[in-house]
Order: sequence, then structure tokens, then C-alpha cells
Amino acid sequence: MTRSHASLAALAGRFIVLDGPDGCGKSTQQHLLAQRLAQEGLDVVCCRDPGGTEIGDRIRSVLLDYDLDRMDVRCETLLFMASRAQLAGEIIRPALEAGKVVLCDRFVSSTCAYQGAAGFDPHKVLDLAWHAVGNLWPWMTLILDVDTDVAFARIGRPAGRLKPSYREAGQSALFSDAVHDAMESRSPEYHRQVRENFLALPNYYPARVVRVDAASEPRAVHERILEVLTRHAAG
Repeated sequence: MTRSHASLAALAGRFIVLDGPDGCGKSTQQHLLAQRLAQEGLDVVCCRDPGGTEIGDRIRSVLLDYDLDRMDVRCETLLFMASRAQLAGEIIRPALEAGKVVLCDRFVSSTCAYQGAAGFDPHKVLDLAWHAVGNLWPWMTLILDVDTDVAFARIGRPAGRLKPSYREAGQSALFSDAVHDAMESRSPEYHRQVRENFLALPNYYPARVVRVDAASEPRAVHERILEVLTRHAAG
């Protein structure tokens, strides 16, 4: 058994989040990592936040499919936390207890970054999150970091002309299937702030956060992720 194999095997029962700004490639990296861990004989559960359960997907639909201009930001945030609470109780905890690796596409870290960029205190987000998930925090959150202009080019998104309103800059940015016009209207400045907020997470987040340079092609980024995981798993 190689050192790499032994270190990856030590990830059994670990909760790992892949997060970062739009265009960072987290969904691709979740898929590649799940394949690699399965090859090493690990049972892997992949999920997404928000959503990932029948109830969570219904909440996601409310957040995504309707005009939310009249929804108070506290109501919106609590809906995200409600979806997250269901995901934690129905999917994540049982999988970890069974010794499986859980790979989650976004988690509380995203709410801190996107809501923070909209002007809300990330520490208040964490207060709500403690109620939603209790002590279920990731063993590691991998922030896939990429320059904002590069990220925009990857996903073909114009830089935008207008300063975003709260609705345009709200948590709907967490959805890959959000309305495209609203996505385009968010300013580059907003997205740059989202990136800065992700990079600031290690200063206050209640669990390990590691930055991974995601500017390269997917396989190179995948290898960097494996290096990070094997180093920490062996430590």
C-alpha cells in the first residue's frame, strides 16, 4: 500500500466541502475526487447545498423559482439554513456514522462569502448555522480559488454594467441554475468581494479551511487537492 493510498484510506468517515466563487470548478473537482476515492475502495456520498434531499430541493425550488423581491433577507437566509439542516440530518450524519466519505458542493462557507459580499455579517451567519447543523462542521473545506476575471471567462459571463441590488447580489448566486439575466447583472466588484470573503474564512470559520489554486486545468487542480488531503490525513 502506497503512502498516498494509505492517506486517502484515512479519509473514511470524513466530511469534505468543496467551495469557491462561481467558475472555480468545484463541481468538476467533486466528481474527480469522488472517482479517485472510490478507486481507493472508499464509500463516497456526494451532495449539494442547498438542496440534496426531497425537502431541501423543495426549499431550493422556493428560493430559485419564484420572485423573491418581497422576501425579507432573514427569511431567505433561514430557508437556506432549513435546507442545510435537513441535509445534515438526513444525508451527512448517517453517511459519516457509516464510515463513508461525504463530499459536499458548497456549505455554510458559501453563505458567509455571498451574504458577506451583500453587506451582512458572516458571524451572524455562523450563529444561525450552529442552530441548523449543530457540531456537524466539515473536517476540511477546500476553497478553490481563481481570479475573478478568469472565472468570468470560464463561464462566459459578461462583467455586467450595474451595481447589484440586494436581490441580484443575494444567495441566488449560489445556484448554478439561477436566472441568467440576474447572474449577468452582478458587478465584477461584487464577485471580487465574494472571492475575498472566501479567502478570509480561515480567520474565523469554526473548522479547517484550505485554499487550493484552481487556475490550472482540472487534472492539475485535482492533483493539488489530493496533495492537500493526503498531507492532512497523514498528519
